[in-house]
Amino acid sequence: MQERKLGKDGPLVSVVGLGGMYMSIQGRPDEAQAIRTIHAALDAGMRFIDTADVYCLDHRDIGHNERLIAKALKGRGESVLVATKGGLVRPSGDWRRDGRPEHLAAACEASLKALEVEKIALYQLHAPDVNVPFAESVGAIARLREAGKVQRVGLSNVSVAQIEEALRIVPITSVQNRWNPQDRSPEKNGVLAACEKHGIAFLPYSPFGGASGARSLGSMKALAALAEKQGMSSHRLVLAWMIAKSPVVIPIPGARREESVRDSAAAGDVSLSNSDVAAIEATF
Repeated sequence: MQERKLGKDGPLVSVVGLGGMYMSIQGRPDEAQAIRTIHAALDAGMRFIDTADVYCLDHRDIGHNERLIAKALKGRGESVLVATKGGLVRPSGDWRRDGRPEHLAAACEASLKALEVEKIALYQLHAPDVNVPFAESVGAIARLREAGKVQRVGLSNVSVAQIEEALRIVPITSVQNRWNPQDRSPEKNGVLAACEKHGIAFLPYSPFGGASGARSLGSMKALAALAEKQGMSSHRLVLAWMIAKSPVVIPIPGARREESVRDSAAAGDVSLSNSDVAAIEATF
């Protein structure tokens, strides 16, 4: 699998990473199946895993995905970079934002314990909180970095203005926003271009458009025809398209099954021409 630098000064990671969310939210597989899926990702060359404290069922289950990944990586995780996020809460299963510095400090401590590490390789603000000044949330993570609890800082669900504001506070390694064939907003709102400008890794989450989007990709006949011509699934072709669009892109598709993760990982060995990219985009 191809590798890319995680940000301007970061380490090399696999060009396709694994998103852990689907292994811990509603409809999650049993633990044995989830661990087999993570091991299949490692066997396929994935060396980057993205998680979050709130990838779980509700407030009683916080840290489920982090604990699952820590368990799966025992004896196999030396060369794997695990990124996590803080800044959301799950009261009774809801998804709510909490960017207060005191929450982020406590969340980071809990993530260190769940991941069984002394320092988090990449800690990302999960989403800006409208009730907390953005600079206060970013500043809290910057202090965690100064304290040696966090090695690198990332952002998620942010605008260009917020990226610029954060860069005035602390070096930013990554930005994680939604991007897929149905939602191409990072190309239009300047976020992808800002990441390229500043040497920030762009980690598109939900690259297939969520569970419903993933199902609909197979019904896009023109895209399916192109994928068949290339000898691959529509999903693999979409990931290859993302990788070809920009040198800072590292998609993080989620998976529940070994078959899915192997198919996604194979996108890391696909090379597309400019004409291939144009042809793919014409099917969206």
